[in-house]
Amino acid sequence: MAFDYDPQNIFARILRGEIPNKTVYENDHALAFEDIAPQAPVHVLVIPKGAYMSLDHFAMEATAEEQVGFMQAVAEVCKQINAEDGFRAIANTRDHGGQEVPHYHLHILAGQPLGKMLAI
Repeated sequence: MAFDYDPQNIFARILRGEIPNKTVYENDHALAFEDIAPQAPVHVLVIPKGAYMSLDHFAMEATAEEQVGFMQAVAEVCKQINAEDGFRAIANTRDHGGQEVPHYHLHILAGQPLGKMLAI
């Protein structure tokens, strides 16, 4: 599968500092910030700083250092939001998965019971 990254997507623009955000955590490989349209009392997005379109793109092409740095950011976010009672991590991917921004991002949702993941 070929990945055609769009450097003008909103998350790329956030990473370049063109669009402000409410940063929750940042390290060399990831940025975590509050979602502008939260779907739970706590809704944080964690994005890699590299140009990756989706979870599978990130898993295939990111370096081990980038992957570890990203997961460390996820762990730090969970610590900062006091997610002891639980949280949900969601990576929507491409059209059928509901991905709206073509830059890999992980949603961390918490702050209340979240119910079933899917209701089919």
